[in-house]
Amino acid sequence: MNVQLPTFEDIHDAAARIAPYAVVTPVLRNTALDALAGAELHFKCENLQRGGAFKFRGACNAVWSLMEDEARCGVVTHSSGNHGNALAMAAVTRGIAAHVVVPEGAVRAKLAAIEQAGATIHRCAATQAAREAKAAEVQQATGAVMVHPYANARVMAGQGTAVLELLRQSEELDTIITPVGGGGLLSGCAIAAHGLKPAVDMVGAEPAGAADAAASLARGARVEHFTPDTICDGLRALVGEPNLVALREHRITIITVSDEETIAAMKLLWQHLKLTVEVSSATVLAAILKQRERFAVRRVGLVLTGGNVDLDALPW
Repeated sequence: MNVQLPTFEDIHDAAARIAPYAVVTPVLRNTALDALAGAELHFKCENLQRGGAFKFRGACNAVWSLMEDEARCGVVTHSSGNHGNALAMAAVTRGIAAHVVVPEGAVRAKLAAIEQAGATIHRCAATQAAREAKAAEVQQATGAVMVHPYANARVMAGQGTAVLELLRQSEELDTIITPVGGGGLLSGCAIAAHGLKPAVDMVGAEPAGAADAAASLARGARVEHFTPDTICDGLRALVGEPNLVALREHRITIITVSDEETIAAMKLLWQHLKLTVEVSSATVLAAILKQRERFAVRRVGLVLTGGNVDLDALPW
């Protein structure tokens, strides 16, 4: 298998490339959450990123990395929401077209955001195979460049800029934890973190109902047939092949959490940080509270990945 991963230098280049467009998101602290965790927690608020999620970093880097002749026909991807929205927004900054393949059952708020950003939407069945097949069909018809949501070196490099930024805002961290779905964020962040601080402990938080990354690391081979069952819609994707290679190389530990644990953590983030975050984001706090002894007295950076909550679906 020919695996392409970004280098630490690629992530530095990505940071410079996206600087005119991306937001430098804040890091928040809270003494009550520190006390609950028994650790010093630093929350990197990517829910406040442009488009409401970290995904803008990777999409923006991918779009602005394209040569002029590549960009002419636009870009295409498949996405349940945040990556599609991010790619559409990034495409606007360069004045090119964006095509987004969206599976049935996508969160309405995320679908509306993609439409509002100006992308052409193509619907498909809610399976990975259907997503990839439809994206290939659109690519063939339009000539657009495929920008995979996570198994793409340019996307991974862009996502890694979140931790590059975090380690400049909170220099004394010894542990960093991010959610893991397809693995683009965690792999990019691991490369960035270990490029700056090789001893930093990198951890992934994964829903127990979509724990293919944990299973793949345990068996030493990628799990290819897996049906997710979790409310964390942003973490249902199978971990990508290059992403899994990066997780192995950087000695990533995965902690799995139940939906109930994640919902409880989401409520704590609302209560104490006063932040609206997606349920997928809350997996990081759920993992720390589940394994308090592992994180005790550590200085931990938590990447809160997104804030695109469907408010109409809440039981007001």
